[in-house]
Amino acid sequence: MNQTLSQPAEQLQTQELQSRINKLYQKLKAYDDNWDYIFISSKVNQYYFTSTMQSGVLVITNAGDFYYFVRRSLERAMLECPFKDHIYPMQSYKDIVNMLPKNTRKIYIEADATTYSTLERMGKYFDVSLEQLASIDNTIQKVRAVKSSYELQCMEESGRQHKILLEDIVPSLLYVGMNEAELCAKMYEKMIALGYHGVSRFGAFQTEIMVGQMGFGENSIYPTSFDGPGGMKGMSAAVPLVGDKNRLLKVGDLVFVDVGYGYQGYHTDRTQIYSFAVPPAQKATQFHEQCLQIQKELAAKLKPGAIPSEIYADVMKDLDEDFLRGFMGATSDKVKFLGHGIGLQVDEYPVIAKGFNDPLEENMALALEPKVGIVGAGIVGVEDTYVVTPTGGKCITGGEKSILVLP
Repeated sequence: MNQTLSQPAEQLQTQELQSRINKLYQKLKAYDDNWDYIFISSKVNQYYFTSTMQSGVLVITNAGDFYYFVRRSLERAMLECPFKDHIYPMQSYKDIVNMLPKNTRKIYIEADATTYSTLERMGKYFDVSLEQLASIDNTIQKVRAVKSSYELQCMEESGRQHKILLEDIVPSLLYVGMNEAELCAKMYEKMIALGYHGVSRFGAFQTEIMVGQMGFGENSIYPTSFDGPGGMKGMSAAVPLVGDKNRLLKVGDLVFVDVGYGYQGYHTDRTQIYSFAVPPAQKATQFHEQCLQIQKELAAKLKPGAIPSEIYADVMKDLDEDFLRGFMGATSDKVKFLGHGIGLQVDEYPVIAKGFNDPLEENMALALEPKVGIVGAGIVGVEDTYVVTPTGGKCITGGEKSILVLP
């Protein structure tokens, strides 16, 4: 990515990070002033606010000060985080109370990421009960949802590479008799060479993805715990990831490739369906094109002020029964959303679903993924990443494609 800076990169980074901390602080103060500290220890949120991922705790105080206590690696934190004067060594929470008062009214923690053992360690040194703990997760998600110009540049570069991967590289990798695991391995090699940052990150608890979801034919609707409309059989029951070594590609297969690509920490999400060697069946084509139209309808609604739950209801009300039978999942485990936020993690806020009633804001990024599972054939449909603008969603993954028929 070519980036022209009018000032030194570290100064730009410092301003960016300070702005993020300030936004979190102001957003929390707007609805609660009865607290003493925010504790941030998850790796992704550490990176978002400090530009480094260490074993440590970022502490933001009610007075607006912040301290970054690092257990390991302090040396790397000093190299990567521009807030040199705010970094302190840490062996335990005792090192924090040596600098900050231990008596507290309330501490905000990352409830989704803080383990019980961590709370026990905190409790040794801070005078805080469970009733004095509150979750900061939702507030952080809302701050992270609106992307800065730097973040959008990273995501746009990810989207550019993503398009090359799915439209130019993947078609060249497929051949009769290859198995799904081979496709995954070959894709990963090509992705790294292209510029992929190496990992697809999710916030959902115990969610693991190596490259993405992919499957030949009916394997693309195989039951899975992953919260998405597609499926994947994987290597085994113990490792339901990567791909099925026993499922070989044959003429006439639908090939499902759903990849969360990333550049410099920031992801885009896109799905492409291929028909191998022959055109797809009429029903597959029909349902895929209907998904494509739904995606375009959704994208047109991605404007500041639009309500995600209303977008969801408006699109769902016009779908016919035959289409709905496999829509957003061929099994009974259908997903209940049409799109999701994306950024440092693939599954971010907001979500196009019931219950999400906060209005969209300009420069939020969302992946829209209407898909249909067809029993005996596999999954069809689309997914692309969009940025919220005053004129509707701007696609940054170059997709919105029909099924690609490969020679």
